[in-house]
This record gives sequence, structure tokens and C-alpha cells, in this order.
Amino acid sequence: MIKKNIATNEFGFIFNPSTGDSFSSNPIAAEIIQLMKENKSVNDIKKILLDKYETDKMTIEKDVDEFVGALKENNLLNK
Repeated sequence: MIKKNIATNEFGFIFNPSTGDSFSSNPIAAEIIQLMKENKSVNDIKKILLDKYETDKMTIEKDVDEFVGALKENNLLNK
């Protein structure tokens, strides 16, 4: 999932040492990244978030898919 060399912290800071790019994200995005680092699948992540937060399945799926798309777009995920 997420490249091993990507540095993150619990506050949502994301740093790609290969490119020098850095990004800020919200706490839920930081949680998604942490789950990815724990080798959770995207479907597992969606289920974990759905169980944890009071929102509907469609919102979780849309938000996670959009965030994963942004990570891909910024070359932060393994191919």
C-alpha cells in the first residue's frame, strides 16, 4: 500500500523523502495512513472507519476512495 519510505506523524503530516514533497492531512487521513502501514486493505480500512465513526457507508467509501486516489496521484503508494 503506502511506500515504506513515506514519513508520517499522528498529526497528519506526510513527507516523501524521494521527492521532498510534504503534505498536511486531517486526523482521519492520518488514521487511514496508519492503517495502511499496518497492511490493512482498503476494504478493511473502510470497515474499521464505518464501525468507529457515526456516518453512512457511502460517505466512508467515497472519502476513503478519494483519499487513496490522492495518495496515488502524489506517488505515495506502491504500484
